[in-house]
Amino acid sequence: MERKWWTLIVVCVATFMLLLDITIVNVALPKIASSLHASFTDIQWVIDAYALTLASLLLTSGTLADLLGRRLVFAIGLGLFSLTSLLCGLSPSALFLIFARAGQGVGGAIMFATSLALLAQEFQGRERGVALGAWGATLGAAAAVGPLLGGGLTEGLGWESIFFINVPVGVAAVVLTCMKVNESRNPEGARIDWIGTVTFTAALFLLVLGVIRGNAVGWGSAEIVALFAGSALLLVAFVITEATGRNPMLDLRLFRKPTFCGASIVAFAVSASMFAMFLYLTLYLQTILGLSPLQTGLRFLPTTVVMFFVAAASGNLSARMPVRLLLGSGMALVGVGLLLMRGLTATSDWTALLAGFIVAGVGVGLINPALASTAIGVVAPQRSGMASGINSTFRQVGIATGIAVLGAIFESAISSDLKPKLTGTPVAGHAAQIAHAVAAGGAQKVLGSVPASIRADATTAIHGAFASAMNDLLLVGAIGAFAGAVLGLLLVRGRDFVTAGAREPAAVAAA
Repeated sequence: MERKWWTLIVVCVATFMLLLDITIVNVALPKIASSLHASFTDIQWVIDAYALTLASLLLTSGTLADLLGRRLVFAIGLGLFSLTSLLCGLSPSALFLIFARAGQGVGGAIMFATSLALLAQEFQGRERGVALGAWGATLGAAAAVGPLLGGGLTEGLGWESIFFINVPVGVAAVVLTCMKVNESRNPEGARIDWIGTVTFTAALFLLVLGVIRGNAVGWGSAEIVALFAGSALLLVAFVITEATGRNPMLDLRLFRKPTFCGASIVAFAVSASMFAMFLYLTLYLQTILGLSPLQTGLRFLPTTVVMFFVAAASGNLSARMPVRLLLGSGMALVGVGLLLMRGLTATSDWTALLAGFIVAGVGVGLINPALASTAIGVVAPQRSGMASGINSTFRQVGIATGIAVLGAIFESAISSDLKPKLTGTPVAGHAAQIAHAVAAGGAQKVLGSVPASIRADATTAIHGAFASAMNDLLLVGAIGAFAGAVLGLLLVRGRDFVTAGAREPAAVAAA
């Protein structure tokens, strides 16, 4: 087999593995929380630690690969991802797992940033379209099978297995990379923007930390104010660095085009509204409805399968209609889907979510191909790597901040709803602590600890408070999705496109 096809296989395997870890972990989180005695804050960080390091290092990793060699850096990323996956599975505590997940994000950023460059160096012309199509299908497949695979592994072999499975696959991919992939580099590549990387990473960390800590210590406390102020100052420093530096990791001139701004906003909005919601939907399905991890994965199939097939079919639509309509209508459908999931009560079954799952899945399926082609279609070909990296960065930042913001609303809503319902009971003074435990997936443990005489009433109160909080989250998510739809329609313009990318999205149709 020719080296280029080995390159395609290695890149697709690595991409599948790293994106699978974004979706597969959600289904296992309640089991992880129970096993490691993790708090609600801990399980938020299990997702956010991965998303933050992935977002922060995507652009830097691409530059590093140009300088040191794409095959070498890709292999290092694979090795790091495999090692930290092993550490995740061996985690003795929630804190250890959070740090291991951050390490996974570093490895994932290196792999993701280098993947397209490896394909671009091996494939030309029509074959490049085939290679990118296979890569895009890999992205869609990872999203489609992630929840089901995660559920099956967690239920059959334990939550640790979702991380252990990466190790042999990653080691095999490293060996194939070293043996079968050609080395390449860009001798004229820019230097790494370390100042930009540090300020961007620190700003995101302080922002997310402030949002996650807000309920616990008070939104007006000195700690939270200091965290938000520090984040704002670092973001300002980052912008100044990127505007004045000779080798910025993020070229701010790209945002002069409204279409690029629109694509970035849509990338952030779909992640913050829909993909961040998966964590809370998983908690609802497992801790309130009592579904197993595998059963939860099966319930997510209507969303992920519809998402995959609509994305595969919608690639041709941008040849017939303006791409802004695909982005706008896709985000609008996500918003409608989230609204259709609302109306949950203490006695609702999972089928109350089904219509919303399907509609939102159609919306995401319409968005992804159009978003991929728009991000690179408004820049010159030699800048497409940075443009694609920025778009992926906005996706990960959306997931991280979305989970943090929704989590703050979630816990506060549960606590507010529980307080009056628990008045006059022996646990009346512990509404905040109960809310924190319930939000982390510990509803059954809480109910097992309350006096038997009030257990039935406490069950109704906790289930009702959880459902009410979910309704609040779904409304917030829908508002964010509709805002993304409006801005996508207003900002994305056909005249901004400088390449054929917007008219040839088939290569990334399943992305």
